[in-house]
Amino acid sequence: MKVHVRKNDTVIVVSGTDMGKTGEVLKVIPKSGKVVVKGVNIVSKHQKPNRENMNGGIVQKEAPLYSSKVMLYCTKCKSATRISNKLLDDGTKVRVCKKCGETF
Repeated sequence: MKVHVRKNDTVIVVSGTDMGKTGEVLKVIPKSGKVVVKGVNIVSKHQKPNRENMNGGIVQKEAPLYSSKVMLYCTKCKSATRISNKLLDDGTKVRVCKKCGETF
């Protein structure tokens, strides 16, 4: 399964309970078509005590969400956008904002 965003991209959530939130992509899971976004889809996890966390307790962490629920966020035009690929003169492909033409 192909995912349209990459790690360290800034994305905005377009549907679901966290709609409208923006964040940075921490992890991409192409096998299941999901992404983990910083500060979005926070879940509470009960954790037993271990060497790293001696006390244990309830830990809050980001859970994966489907990549179809996020869109790339353009910082120049300050909106969610689709991307297109553009071929440069030296033969490299870059991702470009469809609205304003800014490269990612």
